[in-house]
Amino acid sequence: MTPAPWSLSKPPDGFFDDPFPFYCQLREKAPIAQTPDGSVLLSRHADLSAVYRDAVSFSSDKRVEFAPKYGDGPLYRHHTTSLVFNDDPYHGRVRRRLVGVLTPRAVAALAEAVGPYCEALLDRLADRGGGDAVEGYATAVPVRVIGDMLGVPESDRGPLRGWSLAILGALEPQPGPARLAAGDAAVSEFSTYLSDLIEARRRSPGDPERDLLTRLIAGEGAEELTPAELIHNAIFLLNAGHETTSNLIGSALYILATMPGVRRALIAGPEAIPSFVEEVLRFESPNQLGNRRAVRDTQVAGVAVAAGTQITLVIGAANRDPAAFAEPEAFDFRRSPNRHLAFGARAHQCAGLSLARIEARIAIGAWLRRFPAFALAKRPAWQRRVRFRGLTALEVAL
Repeated sequence: MTPAPWSLSKPPDGFFDDPFPFYCQLREKAPIAQTPDGSVLLSRHADLSAVYRDAVSFSSDKRVEFAPKYGDGPLYRHHTTSLVFNDDPYHGRVRRRLVGVLTPRAVAALAEAVGPYCEALLDRLADRGGGDAVEGYATAVPVRVIGDMLGVPESDRGPLRGWSLAILGALEPQPGPARLAAGDAAVSEFSTYLSDLIEARRRSPGDPERDLLTRLIAGEGAEELTPAELIHNAIFLLNAGHETTSNLIGSALYILATMPGVRRALIAGPEAIPSFVEEVLRFESPNQLGNRRAVRDTQVAGVAVAAGTQITLVIGAANRDPAAFAEPEAFDFRRSPNRHLAFGARAHQCAGLSLARIEARIAIGAWLRRFPAFALAKRPAWQRRVRFRGLTALEVAL
């Protein structure tokens, strides 16, 4: 096993603006890399796929990892109760509730509301002659969708983005005291708000085929979620339902702004937008990292991995692996097949992937119809996070 050439805890200069040369170095020089703390970084597509397939050897349960990181505080209780950081049977019990709502028919019904909302947001940008497309569009669309699905009143949605960024920011490899304090505070405030919302929904349930919160509340015996499980999985859904989709839409707009040939092709042939969205997911994966823990002595690509080893799956590197993709550094919206790992794989594949895809397709199509000649007004700003890849702002002129 080769030592890692650089650290996720202290990324090299230039990493946040463009991490992909560093990922290439990792794949080529240390594809199974040992870090000073004893954890392992995996950066090849085949190795990540093998770990995703092997839920017996590699666990998603984060209690061991998060205890020293968060202590016994709100962040620890939240992340170790969210379905994404758990194994079966708990993971499956919560996931079944969600999949029951996110059927193709239900997602298609939700999509009917996305188009008009996109047009309203585009009207506001047009009235101003431009502005920040992240705050004014890329973030606003998925917040609206997941807010509707959970029945959060529009008047209450103002704090959601800030709470989400604080909670997810604490997932960084080395979040620091300020991020930890902000994350703990956000979980506490978010939990207080949701406990009231859940009680209101208990008194007046919504349609369980369309309302995620009602579906989470429903259940009997072993299937029933505790109050804490309800709150923390609702927080997870609000975070997961908008954070990565916001980053996906923002990155797509940036690519359209900086690759005029791609933009012209999509305007001429909008039927290629679904394939374009898949290539954005590969090229600028909104979620750059995943984690597992080896629960027994095993191997990855013939290299021994001891039980207890923490594994970091570098999704952003795997999605540009030349062994899996021809000319991986080229953006090719006609790429087929496109077996990217942006949504994970197997049992922990993102339950909301159909919804995220539809939101992005509708949002990009609406944008190109309204603003085919838009341009960047200033250099964009990328988030200073290693786990998630997205823009903090994208100022455009229309």
